Amino acid sequence: MSESQKAFEMRGIVKRFPGVLANDHVDFSCRVGEVHALLGENGAGKSTLMNVLGGLYMPEAGEIFVGGQKVSFHSPQDAIAHGIGMVHQHFMLVPSHSVAENIVLGLNHPRFFLNLSQVEEQVVALAEQYNMNVNPRARIWELSVGEQQRVEVLKMLFRGAKVLIMDEPTAVLTPQEVDSLFHTLRDMTRQGHTIVFISHKLDEVVAIADRVTVLRRGKVTAAGESAKGATKAQLAKLMVGREVLFRVVKKKAQPGDVVLSANGLTTNNDRSLPALRNVSFQLHAGEILGVAGVAGNGQRELAEILTGLRRMTSGTAKFGNDLLDPSTKWQEIGQRLAHIPEDRAAFGSVPSLSVAENLILKSFNRVPIAAGWSINSTEVHQNAVRLVDEYQVVTPTVETPVRMLSGGNLQKTILARETSGHPGLMIAVHPTRGLDVGATESVHKILIDQRDAGAAILLISEDLDELLSLSDRLAVMYEGQIIGEMPTEGADIQKIGLMMAGTKVEG
Repeated sequence: MSESQKAFEMRGIVKRFPGVLANDHVDFSCRVGEVHALLGENGAGKSTLMNVLGGLYMPEAGEIFVGGQKVSFHSPQDAIAHGIGMVHQHFMLVPSHSVAENIVLGLNHPRFFLNLSQVEEQVVALAEQYNMNVNPRARIWELSVGEQQRVEVLKMLFRGAKVLIMDEPTAVLTPQEVDSLFHTLRDMTRQGHTIVFISHKLDEVVAIADRVTVLRRGKVTAAGESAKGATKAQLAKLMVGREVLFRVVKKKAQPGDVVLSANGLTTNNDRSLPALRNVSFQLHAGEILGVAGVAGNGQRELAEILTGLRRMTSGTAKFGNDLLDPSTKWQEIGQRLAHIPEDRAAFGSVPSLSVAENLILKSFNRVPIAAGWSINSTEVHQNAVRLVDEYQVVTPTVETPVRMLSGGNLQKTILARETSGHPGLMIAVHPTRGLDVGATESVHKILIDQRDAGAAILLISEDLDELLSLSDRLAVMYEGQIIGEMPTEGADIQKIGLMMAGTKVEG
């Protein structure tokens, strides 16, 4: 590949953190006008490498070349000055500002006077050039998730980015929005842009990528391989070093008695605006009810009501014979209710505590962990060793702080704690978000095993493939309401996508 064909090149990149060699002499380069997928397990070094390219980290060793010229980045501003920009998975937008205001936010020019009308015209012209329909005067809070992502892309293009690093860009999009994004990316590559595409969704990688580079444990295991003709199984094996089973193996559900009954649930969000509106459903023992919907349509508030974290303004929810309301003795309910929260680091664990200590957060006051007024340290250790082995948690020791674990191993630690008590009801919120294919496979197996053991599972996810493969029934939420419910067997993914966007579909 000649220098003129390369959008950028990274040679021998080394980046260390305390106790971790994140990038071990990594070589990575992309061609002008291609979509290049960067794959790897959680903790493989992908994000670190891209943070080096994006100017957030300085490497201990190695070189970066852009347009054949050696460069050194000390900040993201340096990177964007050389045409490299990053579109993060969690959007960096100000909700109360307009599209145009967000796009120019942080620029050095104009310094004193902003001609907003002129900026709006430039945004419209840029959006038309790349076939992106965006109203420059709309406030961010008025836009769908897909439209907000377009704003993030336009923000980078407005700054002159020729290389766009896209981190999990489809994580919160409907199938129709994914199709629209892929059309946009193809338009961009035809006009000479380069896309670094980071994703755990291997179907999408096969569909959009021209070439693939794979990292495993900080080293490159496949460098710039053609994605044409590649299969999910081949890519997964390069990532995790073993065969991965993509099809969820499960028996037909045998639903039992009603475990969770919700009637007319209504509540507000953190801004005192309606979040849930008259939500009703039933969940049986031995089944998984999936809840589909674009982020922000009431799923988080529903989970919080059912786990005692948010008050409902009206309606009732019953777990067996127990009302789930402020008067409930949640400490007793908690022994039978498992909660896999959306934010595994902030709400699912105590990062500074060890693996062993996190594993007893629900049982520290019960025998055999409790010994009178003290904790039986021998039991704590033995409990941790047993669960780490049973749930295949990869950790140096059970005394290692959980903040040192990869995302997948942290999630398995939480699942071990929540499911080892044989719960009757599980509320699982985005249980595999951000996890690699190996960790996702493990989490899926744990959920199916719990279902087969008789647990009732409410699964909230934005990954339709996950919902359709794990769930026995599916409910679709839009603007705080359930607008459709169906069995997952034979479900039409396009119809579900339309329902997620607010269209009621018959049949």
